[in-house]
Amino acid sequence: MKNPLEKCSIGLGITGSIASYKALDLASKLVQQGASVHPLMTDGATKIVTPIAFTAITHNSVALDLYDPSSDIGMDHVSVAKTIDLLIVAPATANTIAKMALGIADNPVTTTYLATESPVLVIPAMDGNMYSNKATQNNIKTLKDSGVSIIGPYKGHLASGLQGIGRMAATNEIIDYAKLIMAQNGDMTNYKIVVTAGGTKEPLDPIRVITNRSSGKMGFAIAEAARDRGAKVTLITSSNENQPIAGVETVIAETVDEMASQTKIHAKKANVLIMAAAVSDWKPKVKSLEKLKKGENHSLKLELTKSEDIIASINFKGLIKFGFAAETENLIQNAKRKRKEKKLDLVIANHIKQENSVFGSDTNKVVFIDKHGAEDVPEMKKYDLGHLIIDRIKSISDKKT
Repeated sequence: MKNPLEKCSIGLGITGSIASYKALDLASKLVQQGASVHPLMTDGATKIVTPIAFTAITHNSVALDLYDPSSDIGMDHVSVAKTIDLLIVAPATANTIAKMALGIADNPVTTTYLATESPVLVIPAMDGNMYSNKATQNNIKTLKDSGVSIIGPYKGHLASGLQGIGRMAATNEIIDYAKLIMAQNGDMTNYKIVVTAGGTKEPLDPIRVITNRSSGKMGFAIAEAARDRGAKVTLITSSNENQPIAGVETVIAETVDEMASQTKIHAKKANVLIMAAAVSDWKPKVKSLEKLKKGENHSLKLELTKSEDIIASINFKGLIKFGFAAETENLIQNAKRKRKEKKLDLVIANHIKQENSVFGSDTNKVVFIDKHGAEDVPEMKKYDLGHLIIDRIKSISDKKT
């Protein structure tokens, strides 16, 4: 399903940091993404992690020595650089970063860096004082100025036993950024897409809110799928509980009014609006400034007022609008009415009484409803469904042009 790392050839440079053991997990996760991973190790890295472990995980030989005639890289010291689509150096020590910045090519990692014309992603990991040293900071700036992408390091527990900045970025974040880099030539590169996600929260008092069961996972999955195909994505969400998506602008909007305001601002500059958020239809007419006390009361009367219909209120010229409909009955009939009343190009309809509840799940089973009728979509991962939704955007857009 259009994963930008699928069939991608990746050079993975491992250097002599104690964090090099984490590169095993990274290699495994990259392979699971469908990438072909070619390990490159410095001598220091081999003292911490055995090369055979990388061979076992990647099913490719490990480049270890520039002068070993029996190895692939020994016969052509830039062979890996010629074939890879992306070079990831993880972990990258202060020593390796310095060599890369100065153009020193004395091991498979630094040689491949100098020889490749492909994008480079560097993941630093080192002692906090080494990272903060002016020399290291200058070297990192040199790499950034050369177009190298650098992720981390972060504050945390270091090998020295101290807390400081030097901790290697997490595997999932590295993969996320790798996807972002490889998606730059995707089929949605000319699109600006706004996605809303999560259930809005309408305050009753400073503690309590009226909300719903939406996890926001569907909206996040759509945003990730669009990002993976090169689109510029803005995600407007009521919650920051889901994992942030690299390369996606995230805007927090908890209430209906906040979401309406932010959605209008960003949709005005977009080609596509996908309203996956579960927006409250009602909100308290008055918010209590103090906590509502139970006291001796046996009941509480709340006066609610109708919320703004966000997607119906947005009708910018040329904007493609997709909406969601969660129904307990008359799914097709209600979704068709929603599409017509709100002038939507597509409604993605959920029957929330189905056996596997859509709320909080990693999968979804929906019905696509457009002007031509209804199409059942089988249950699948929300990320894969996100790609089907993006396919519909592409189809509608192509017909309009």
